[in-house]
Amino acid sequence: VSIMEIAEAFAAAAKRGERPRRTIVFMAVSGEEKGLWGSDYYARNPIFPLAKTSVDLNIDMVGRIDPSYKGDSLNYVFTIGEDKLSSDLQPISDSINKTYALNMELDRRYNDPNDRNRFYYRSDHYNFAKNGVPVIFYFNGVHADYHRPSDTVDKINFELMRKRVVLVYYTAWAMANRDNMLVRDKPLNMPPR
Repeated sequence: VSIMEIAEAFAAAAKRGERPRRTIVFMAVSGEEKGLWGSDYYARNPIFPLAKTSVDLNIDMVGRIDPSYKGDSLNYVFTIGEDKLSSDLQPISDSINKTYALNMELDRRYNDPNDRNRFYYRSDHYNFAKNGVPVIFYFNGVHADYHRPSDTVDKINFELMRKRVVLVYYTAWAMANRDNMLVRDKPLNMPPR
C-alpha cells in the first residue's frame, strides 16, 4: 500500500507538470522470507544497471508500533543502513525530516554492526547494499504479531503509517531530483552474513 501511495503521488505530480529528473522504479518483490528471492533476482537481472542506481528505499512494515519502543511511539521510524556506503545519505535523510517539518524520531539503533537482530541483512534492501547501492530500510520494529496470522490490518496505525510514507516520498523526491548520484565512499563493512 505504501509503494502504491508513493507511486500515485509521483503520478499526480507529473500530471501537474512536476516530473522527477531521474527514473524511479517502484518494485514490490516476493520471497523475502524464503531468502530475499525477489530482490536477489532483480539484483542479478536489473532493468537499470546497479552502478547507475542512486539509492534503494526499502519499506517493510511501516504501519505498526513496536511496543518496546522507548520514545515517542506515535512519531518514529527505524531507519537502517543510511550510514553505510554513502556519506551523503544520512544528512539528506535528516534534512528531509527537518525541511518538511515531519520531525520524526529517526531511530538508527539497528545500524550497529553488532545488532543481534541483524535487520540490515534481513530485508530486500540488502541485495542492493551488497552490490554497492546506498539504502535506507524503513521499519516499524517488531511486535507480538510479527510473522503471525494475527498481524491484521485492524492493528495498523494509519496516521503513523502516513507520516512514515510521507518521509519516504520526500526522500525519494529529493533523490530523483539531485544533480548527481549519491557518492559511494564507504565500503560495505559489516560482519559476514
